[in-house]
Amino acid sequence: MKVGLELGDFAWEGGAARTAATLAAIGQTADDAGFALIGVGDHVWQGPHAGGPEAPMLECFTTLAALAVHTRRCLLAPIVAGVHFRQPGVLAKAVTTLDVLSGGRAMLGLGVGWYEDEARGLGIPYPSLSERFEMLEETIQICLRMWDGERGDERPYDGKHYRLARPLNLPQSISRPRPPILIGGGGEKKTLPLVARYADACNLYPGPDLPAKLAVLRELCEAEGRDYDAIEKTVIFPFDTGEDGAKAGELAEQLRGLAGLGVHTAIGIISGPDPVRQVEVIGKKVVPAVADA
Repeated sequence: MKVGLELGDFAWEGGAARTAATLAAIGQTADDAGFALIGVGDHVWQGPHAGGPEAPMLECFTTLAALAVHTRRCLLAPIVAGVHFRQPGVLAKAVTTLDVLSGGRAMLGLGVGWYEDEARGLGIPYPSLSERFEMLEETIQICLRMWDGERGDERPYDGKHYRLARPLNLPQSISRPRPPILIGGGGEKKTLPLVARYADACNLYPGPDLPAKLAVLRELCEAEGRDYDAIEKTVIFPFDTGEDGAKAGELAEQLRGLAGLGVHTAIGIISGPDPVRQVEVIGKKVVPAVADA
């Protein structure tokens, strides 16, 4: 099993003056320890689960670009980009830029978003859920078109929500045939069908319904003519290693159990004032313990 991490909050020791140094240390430590992926939540306000709007929050793609400078091997991804934040052409360009600057290590994590207050607070349009699902599918189609070939498929795109006269994309991504696409969410009527149709990876929660979700995805893949085994299964949840790693063994056993269900990558949400120490503990006591799972 592979292990990734997501930066869950930015209320770090030293405050804003130390944020850049802490971020660099996280990236270097995780990369050296063999983490497969570093993800950043795509928000402009911190969520209510981590202190709310008054807590610090960094913009996703700027943060990922900074991490690209301080890493060499791990994938870098928004976990996950809200479809309402950016026009699809701009999103594809941002991910392409991240891919180029990181030497081919970008992944596009994408979802419909959920945090209405932050959107309203900063004047960002927030359409209905049904509209955002339509926007999600069109965004994926546009990204696939812009990553097609050496310049992008330049034919006009005419959708319900988006119209692109010329989906040109230069420079093209280093990742070939394109950066992988991960879709977040486990909804069986809309999200998992999109995973089966388009995605390289899914992102789920490790709850008691996980086996049922995976079974539904398998059926949907069969209906779409997709190879279920070719889709990377990822889960995301807060990693609790206890004080000085006292619970690291329990976490490793939990991850081994998830691997037994067919999960390929576990993404741990890292939070608290000393994230570098958390990454060190997970890197030393968990990553090698589950490498053969």
